[in-house]
Amino acid sequence: MLSGVIPFETFDRDSISNYEDKLGVARNLAAGVSSGQVIGAGSGSSAFLAIHAIAERVAAGDLGDVALIPTSIEVHLTIAGLGLTVGDLAANRPEWLFDGADEVDPGGNLIKGRGGALFREKILFCATTDRRLLVDRSKLVEHLGSRFPVPVEVVPTALPVAIPELEKLYPSEIEIRKAGGKDGPVVTELGNLIVDCRFDEISPDLEAKIKSVTGVVESGLFQGYEPTLVES
Repeated sequence: MLSGVIPFETFDRDSISNYEDKLGVARNLAAGVSSGQVIGAGSGSSAFLAIHAIAERVAAGDLGDVALIPTSIEVHLTIAGLGLTVGDLAANRPEWLFDGADEVDPGGNLIKGRGGALFREKILFCATTDRRLLVDRSKLVEHLGSRFPVPVEVVPTALPVAIPELEKLYPSEIEIRKAGGKDGPVVTELGNLIVDCRFDEISPDLEAKIKSVTGVVESGLFQGYEPTLVES
């Protein structure tokens, strides 16, 4: 196991909100994994617990080898550190994926990307039609945008063009996300910036409108992907 990867039995429960609910969801998800599968592995605390739950089954001899395709460097290191096979989208498409979300509305539309991995997450969402969403009660909302802004990944040199175009979509707030552990903004794995756009109302075509802005790489708005909810 790699240094820095937290063993499943020694989690600091206080560091993960709604730990018991998320752990139940993670174990339900892991129970549905079959040997030899290639699976997309999302980011965030719920997905983190699911990866450990899968590794727990493998270590117990209850499950053979599976390949997990990561959505971030952190997820890659977690998969490898637990002795699981790191999959590659260039070699195999995932049979299905699991991921978490920041918000989920009754129609299965999502806001994701508080962790900044929205681009790779959306690639995997587009690579399979079997999308399994790890959901605890805190993620369910009546209307998207009621708690979180929509994160938008933007190429830095395009900010002077992209921000005025995003403002034409009438966000109530728009700001470049600041980093917590360093001066300046959050920088994604691709070297881009995250612009958080808060909308009082999210139309069914907002994801497409955001994506059409020059300089936008991707958004954390996931509309029409019809995931299956995995609950505790």
